[in-house]
Amino acid sequence: MCGIAGWIERDSRMAERTKTLGEMSRTLERRGPDENGIYINGDTALIHRRLVVIDRENGKQPMSVRHKDVTYVIVYNGELYNSVELREKLRALGHHFRGHSDTEVVLKSYIQFGDACCGMLNGIFAFAVFRSDDRSVFLCRDKIGVKPLFYSEYDKGLVFGSEIKALLKSGVVKPQIDEQGLNEIFFLAPARTPSCGVFKGVFELNPGECAVYKSGRLSRKTYYSVEAHEHADDEARTIEKTRFLLTDAIERQLVSDVPLCFFLSGGLDSSIIVQTAARYQRERKLGRIQTYSVEYADNRRFFQTSKFQPNADYEYIGKMVKSAGSRHTEILLDNEKLADALYDSVEARDLPGYVDVDSSLLLFCREIKREHTVALSGECADELFGGYPWYHNREILFEDCFPWSRSQSVRRGILKDGVLPRGEEYVRQRYLDTINAAPKLKSDSPEDARMREMFFLNFYWFMQCLLERKDRCSMYSGLEVRVPFCDARLVDYAYNMPWSLKAYNGREKGIVRKAFEDILPQDIAWRKKSPYPKTHNPVYFKKCAERVKVILQKKNTLTELLDRQAVERIIDHPESITEPWYGQLMQAPQILAYIIELDHWFEKYEVEII
Repeated sequence: MCGIAGWIERDSRMAERTKTLGEMSRTLERRGPDENGIYINGDTALIHRRLVVIDRENGKQPMSVRHKDVTYVIVYNGELYNSVELREKLRALGHHFRGHSDTEVVLKSYIQFGDACCGMLNGIFAFAVFRSDDRSVFLCRDKIGVKPLFYSEYDKGLVFGSEIKALLKSGVVKPQIDEQGLNEIFFLAPARTPSCGVFKGVFELNPGECAVYKSGRLSRKTYYSVEAHEHADDEARTIEKTRFLLTDAIERQLVSDVPLCFFLSGGLDSSIIVQTAARYQRERKLGRIQTYSVEYADNRRFFQTSKFQPNADYEYIGKMVKSAGSRHTEILLDNEKLADALYDSVEARDLPGYVDVDSSLLLFCREIKREHTVALSGECADELFGGYPWYHNREILFEDCFPWSRSQSVRRGILKDGVLPRGEEYVRQRYLDTINAAPKLKSDSPEDARMREMFFLNFYWFMQCLLERKDRCSMYSGLEVRVPFCDARLVDYAYNMPWSLKAYNGREKGIVRKAFEDILPQDIAWRKKSPYPKTHNPVYFKKCAERVKVILQKKNTLTELLDRQAVERIIDHPESITEPWYGQLMQAPQILAYIIELDHWFEKYEVEII
């Protein structure tokens, strides 16, 4: 994985902006700590920061190729999982390769097929290609949205990058936020409206989108989206195909020239990946795999069961380690450092985010990076295969709102009277825009039609939030994390699978459980879903409360928006928070942590409300 950026400005000389271009590059150094490069051609500059995973010598970027009197230059961030097949196809068409890097395959695919190449790529990526004949720049983001690509278009040009901080460093983009941006961070966050970059004038290519910047104009195009069609497979075939697609996705993602490891929570999703990889390694006599899990200081002492988290992970992790025969490391996180890392989490995302769910992952990845450069993780099974409680509670399922944030009362409650009066209306419209875009069939039952809407809500909101978290918090330490469930073939298959099959045996992710039950310990294959592990230690709440009390004494942009007494009530009576801010994990401690992140964001980024 890497970091990319670029800048095109009409009638300018980018060679005179090497200092600024260097500063933009340095903002992405954590994403690509191993190598860096800048390509300049008149009014166009492409920037690359590289994390070396495959073909160190022949994968250097920016990479250029001369073909039929045209020079093509690429900056690429990602991994391609069907590069072997594409390379052979391109060779048959007359292309030659100097190495085995994905970058060269992507560039020559674009040279051969133009924007049609996007649909041929199986992987997680964002890239830009400059061509010398018409001086255009082509941008592309992967089908599922695992890798980011932000941009800002202005009168004279375009600036883009893997992270917002690169755009801000150009000076073209100002750290400004208007009412829309405020509605995003107070009423929708940590999720974001598709394509919205929160800062004024900042946008993001959506999953499955590409764009061309030519003659001073950016044209966006959707090259991939899920489509509705009849599910033709019977139960046995559905089980078989689910297993094949996921197994193939996992095995394709085991290719690496550097050490590779696995996240393990003891839940279904990570256990499938770990067991599949362990079997793959054993069959090829490649040795034992390395797994990692996360735990918090004194968590076993303070753990409390709930309907969302009925049991702790550690017993299941031990069973899975024994079953897979992995070398295993438990990373123990300190609760005060967890609070300290909230600040780094903001700087990783460039926005306030998922608080301790972010900061714990950031610390976890920091430790893993000491030994490994690539990891596989089990994200996104829940969104695709109905893993969350809101899929199974019919009262919530058919409620006409975002299921993870059914009420804005907590969000409204921390704001002063009169602040963002249209916040609830803003949320409502974002919800309607999403469900109205979900493709359906006339033959769909009311339940299956609603499940398609729920799939779209989860795919474009909850899942994108988690993917953003995974990318920023891992790449902040230069760790590449791959997510096998985010294979477009699996996404397409899951979208059209009837709920009766998807929820096999009436269980969340039932079809996945059935497809892999023979390779897993039975109590893991059919274990009730448990969310991402969080701290139960009261010291975390105490540390957050102390910091929020200090914030409330300030007079700044944030405190001018907050209702101080309402925030103090959360500190004094955390049990009063009965509705989560977002999902299952953001309760009173996380609301306070979010205020800490907001304060740091406004001050660190010098955010101006306009």
